[in-house]
Amino acid sequence: MRSVIHNNKAPVNWDQIKRAASGDLGHLASSDFDLNEDKSLPESSYKPAAVMVPILDAPDGLRIILTRRAAHLKHHPGQISFPGGKVDETDQSFEHAAFREAKEEIGLSASHAELIGKLPLHRTVSGFEVQPIIARISPKFLAVSDPSEVEEVFSVPLSHVTNPENYFIEGRVWMGKARQYYVVPFGPYYIWGATARMLRMFVDRLEQSYETNS
Repeated sequence: MRSVIHNNKAPVNWDQIKRAASGDLGHLASSDFDLNEDKSLPESSYKPAAVMVPILDAPDGLRIILTRRAAHLKHHPGQISFPGGKVDETDQSFEHAAFREAKEEIGLSASHAELIGKLPLHRTVSGFEVQPIIARISPKFLAVSDPSEVEEVFSVPLSHVTNPENYFIEGRVWMGKARQYYVVPFGPYYIWGATARMLRMFVDRLEQSYETNS
């Protein structure tokens, strides 16, 4: 697939990220059902959730922070995900929920994070309507994971996940039905499902922001 981002050869910058995370580009939403249009859930069944897309200002360039979920968890054990979870009754907003979960899971304090914007809602096969919140993370941040939820905290170069050529479509049988999904592997990390789809949506938004400002 042709990538205007990578044909331009310049690294993705914060101005592009801010445009991609704004409402100016419309609502280019995504869901786990994009590759499985014959499978969906009733509108009333989705529960609100939020994830943080933490972009680290690292010395070697921008990186996205991800987690490997603890192996003992009931739901999605060992899978790669963004810090996040369902919106609680005490949460004042999606942003509040994303920051709360990031603090609980990876020890991210507000002093090390700057809210940049948000991506369109993403619907998951497990019945959540997820709001991805993009935040700029200080290079001074040192992750402290909660072992009850997180097995590992790691980061991936933003240049890797913003290259469409690194995305693939795979499939498996889930709950007795064939299902296709995006994957964007990086070294030993198999990033797939909702996380890969939201990252792919981010790529699409970046491409769109570049085209509208070129």
